[in-house]
Amino acid sequence: MDNTYFIAAAWVGLALLASLVSIRLGISVALIEIALGVVGGNVLGLGTTSWIDFLALFGSVLLTFLAGAEIDPSALRRHLGRALAIGSVSFALPAAAAFLFALVVAGWDLHAAEIAGIALSTTSVAVVYAVMIETGLATQEIGKLILAACFVTDLGTVLALGVLFAEPGPGLVLFVAITGAALLILPRVLAWLIKAVPDRASEPEIKFVLLVLLALGGLATAANSEAVLPAYLIGLAFAGVFVRSRVLVNRMRAIAFSLLTPFYFIKAGLLVSLPAVAAGAGLIVILLLIKVGAKTIGVWPVARFSGMAVREASYTTLLMSTGLTFGTISALFGLRNGLIDQPQYTILVTTVILSAVVPTLLATTFFEPQIHGSGELEEVAAADEIDAGLIRHPRVDAAK
Repeated sequence: MDNTYFIAAAWVGLALLASLVSIRLGISVALIEIALGVVGGNVLGLGTTSWIDFLALFGSVLLTFLAGAEIDPSALRRHLGRALAIGSVSFALPAAAAFLFALVVAGWDLHAAEIAGIALSTTSVAVVYAVMIETGLATQEIGKLILAACFVTDLGTVLALGVLFAEPGPGLVLFVAITGAALLILPRVLAWLIKAVPDRASEPEIKFVLLVLLALGGLATAANSEAVLPAYLIGLAFAGVFVRSRVLVNRMRAIAFSLLTPFYFIKAGLLVSLPAVAAGAGLIVILLLIKVGAKTIGVWPVARFSGMAVREASYTTLLMSTGLTFGTISALFGLRNGLIDQPQYTILVTTVILSAVVPTLLATTFFEPQIHGSGELEEVAAADEIDAGLIRHPRVDAAK
């Protein structure tokens, strides 16, 4: 089908269906979108186009940016020790375990094993952030701690990918220099812009943020890096400004969750080939168990030692076991640069996607912490009211 409108309608229709199913079941919409993507790709023959690929890519960039921007600087400082401890073991143990298994047991070569270790070390900031927003935990201390720990874990992934595979050159030096300058200067520019042109219908502040993300993404691509990497850092740099301008955050959130991120999550499901999954099912299950097992061995004791109750520690461990954005990026980086082959890529991507679904489903179904106070429910309740009260979110109703 070459009709752009029909193609767009099919994707948006899946996104709408995912939203309604998510509200009815009380499950993260990201997981439903991934599942519908699997069905769309393997049963309905749904495919992508160049513009869908761009929307999906920019959806991951904007979601990663928002996750960084949601990290309250004061909360990060307050939880820095716990976040460093949880985030460090969350990265190091799965990376080492997956690397050794791929190298010694699965018989992959050194570079392929390194990609496996990096891809399975990640925590999905996209999934975790989406869950935090949907459940209202983004405003709670545990939510802020989990997001801060995610930042530490994914920072380790970024550094590992850069140290092991970066190709030094003028493009990389220019990218690092401009990104560093942007982290220092652009938050002040954004703060000035918000004061200079407040509450304009043309939304110049949002256009400025989008310009920054696109420009840095272009520089990252030119330097053979990935556009989501500077997005996370610039989001963290803008976090102080966003804390004082919640309206701006909510407007950008609406753009991301209504239009862009569904393309990203649905496309992630499309990457799963059921025949290829069947062929490598044994290895996929083992790698998934290695990732979740290593995360559990590392994160759960540290979370308990840091003062979390059993339920909160289990919830944190499961969310830290998720993977998607940086995991698929690492696998795609390996495939594009000839470090892994297509079957290895399929195995890694499927494992990463399963790690986004299984731990998140367990966490939100059995271990989700209670939300304290009524003010924190405002965003969740507002989102639920789009159904005119016909469908209520079970967790919101239970908390009222």
